[in-house]
Amino acid sequence: MTTSDDRLIVGLDLPHAPAALDLVETLGDAVSFYKVGLGMLTGGGLGLANELKGQGKRVFLDMKLFDISATVEAAVRGLAQFGLDFLTVHGDPHVVRAAVKGRGDGPTKILAVTILTSLDRDDLDDALIRGGAIPDLVVERARRAFEAGADGVIASPQEAAAIRALPEAKGRLIITPGVRPAGAALGDQKRVATPAEALKAGADHLVIARPIWAAPDPRASALSILEEIRAV
Repeated sequence: MTTSDDRLIVGLDLPHAPAALDLVETLGDAVSFYKVGLGMLTGGGLGLANELKGQGKRVFLDMKLFDISATVEAAVRGLAQFGLDFLTVHGDPHVVRAAVKGRGDGPTKILAVTILTSLDRDDLDDALIRGGAIPDLVVERARRAFEAGADGVIASPQEAAAIRALPEAKGRLIITPGVRPAGAALGDQKRVATPAEALKAGADHLVIARPIWAAPDPRASALSILEEIRAV
């Protein structure tokens, strides 16, 4: 009997594929869903994603693609051949539409990034992003991404409830990074919540990385988080 619950996605934010596979072996049947991000790309990330699929795991390829429509479409078409479960693109409508077109009839779900959970209003001001409260901007970007065809969005737990309340969110996924168990260090995240808070707010999946892979006992950390998830 396995102990996993695919509402938990473990981010493999490690330097290279061998280290990631060591962690996967350590976690064993406690985890069934993994995120492979941009930082792993030059460390064998695509090969790692394929290896995990071959082990029967679900895989979230977190590339946050952004470019002109034709380039995004071509990139997604190439990645879609691997049959991965989730793929991220930036939530600009033209990017989402191109990604959906490139995915075609494949099983990969296109997830739109709203505003990164490591950013606050000062960061957006530095980037010349229009004024307004971050929750309002996130919800509007989510709505527009859904209208463009996104299967789901990436947003912080603090915005999950407002996104879930959108009519356009019906049947769509909300995936939340920035999830930290009570007492865990925030690291580079600024808009955070506990696993239970994120799920109660409407999240479908939680992405948790450092609190698991940096723990003295990663499997015990994952199992503790799973207990909290199942208690919701």
